Amino acid sequence: MKITFLGTGAAIPTKYRAHPSISLKFDGEIFLFDCGENTQRQIIFTDVSPMKINNIFITHLHGDHVLGLPGLLQSIAFQGRKKPLNIYGPAETVKMIEHILGVGYHSIDYPINVHEISSKTPERIIFTNNYEVFSYPVVHSVPALAYVFKQVKKPRMDLEKVKKLGIEIGPDLKRLKDGFNVELNGEIITLNDVTLPPKKGICVGYSGDTIPLKEFAEFLKELKCNTLIHEATFDKTMERNAKETLHSTATDALNIAKLSGVSTVLLTHISARYDNLNAFENEIVEFKAENPEIHVLIAEDLMEYSLK
Repeated sequence: MKITFLGTGAAIPTKYRAHPSISLKFDGEIFLFDCGENTQRQIIFTDVSPMKINNIFITHLHGDHVLGLPGLLQSIAFQGRKKPLNIYGPAETVKMIEHILGVGYHSIDYPINVHEISSKTPERIIFTNNYEVFSYPVVHSVPALAYVFKQVKKPRMDLEKVKKLGIEIGPDLKRLKDGFNVELNGEIITLNDVTLPPKKGICVGYSGDTIPLKEFAEFLKELKCNTLIHEATFDKTMERNAKETLHSTATDALNIAKLSGVSTVLLTHISARYDNLNAFENEIVEFKAENPEIHVLIAEDLMEYSLK
């Protein structure tokens, strides 16, 4: 799995930080979280293939998180896209996409399926054999969502048990792997009889724009997340501004990481007011002094982070 930060800025872009957008590559597929202005151009400088984007997850409908959609939707149409595209987001997402498709002249002729998600309760919005995606309602100035991407790990075959039970490599073993029971010497053998517990899979949470929420941290802990991408619009000296605008400081984000039990936290959504990151780096040093086991990074545009 690889995370690529396409944009790590906040409401106003800078020379060095574009509007928010994050790509997550898993099993040959691209999952896009938010689509700020300039996303399609940022993609050009990466190995992200826009044609492999099948699911876009919008955290909320502020312009800095969605104004890249019209251009991206048009560009992949120009490239010949025919397969459906799924867009997930909070209330009013359907109306927004209708406006995008209803303005100007375009040639978007592939299916776009828009899924509006409740901003009141957590939901599992996608479930496959390999991964699942959850939404979680967060607190911002408009309806807003956080998302969690979780790898589904299958039980591992215990070859010692297979050998001990006298199961040979062939049709019987294949049936067990497919989840069917097998009768051998008058005994019914199930998949549980020949497997080990699955290893812990990769789980990544993305806060979107929000105040620090202990409940979200508890949700991440319940899902056994190991990586958190959290907004850090302000440094802690601007805590009042963060509260007034319903955002988080770097220290807020770090504390949520600690509560959630993740091993890595990536800070993003940095305000344009910061010419340097000294204030953020000082907060990280203070945090690491008491929490050395947690890996902390400040995300930068086009930064890649791999997970195994």
